[in-house]
Amino acid sequence: MPITNAAQVQSSPPRFRFTVRQYHRMIESGILHEDDRIELIEGELHAMPPINSAHAGKTKRLNRLLSNLVGDAAIVSVQDPLVLGDRSEPQPDLMLLRPQADFYETANPQPEDVLLLIEVADTSLEYDRGVKIPLYGKNGVPEAWLLDLQRKRLEIHLDPGPVGYRKILLPDAGQLVSPSLLPGVEMSIDSLW
Repeated sequence: MPITNAAQVQSSPPRFRFTVRQYHRMIESGILHEDDRIELIEGELHAMPPINSAHAGKTKRLNRLLSNLVGDAAIVSVQDPLVLGDRSEPQPDLMLLRPQADFYETANPQPEDVLLLIEVADTSLEYDRGVKIPLYGKNGVPEAWLLDLQRKRLEIHLDPGPVGYRKILLPDAGQLVSPSLLPGVEMSIDSLW
């Protein structure tokens, strides 16, 4: 009889994948709390990294900048949920949403509601670039910006498709940029820093 050790027969344990509805039930029943730093990605619960002062400050700066620029043309949403199909509900740092009379009180926004999505990345750079940005593209979010705090660089992700975004722009310092769905909202790259 051949001898095997436990390491040879061990396989990864099965994973239980949650739906957005099940995730909401866990919140409603008190298993998860609204202030827990958790998001649902492809059916799995992911702990979100802590927010440091650089990330928090940049998010506040962008909130003010975008609020002043868009006026009533969009709703500025800060670290709120975005429903991506049945198995994902991430919490992007900022979104510009299509105006809606109820301000999305009756349902969280979906990709068709998003005019622009922004992730501010410092310690979360690999996760944001490798997991979240492709997820947004696969689910049809029209445009996502990744603000890389480490390199002081903006990545503009456009043309969503089945595996993510098909086009990435890297504007230079001093250049003016605007969301493709809000072309009248122009900002200088320098104003982001």
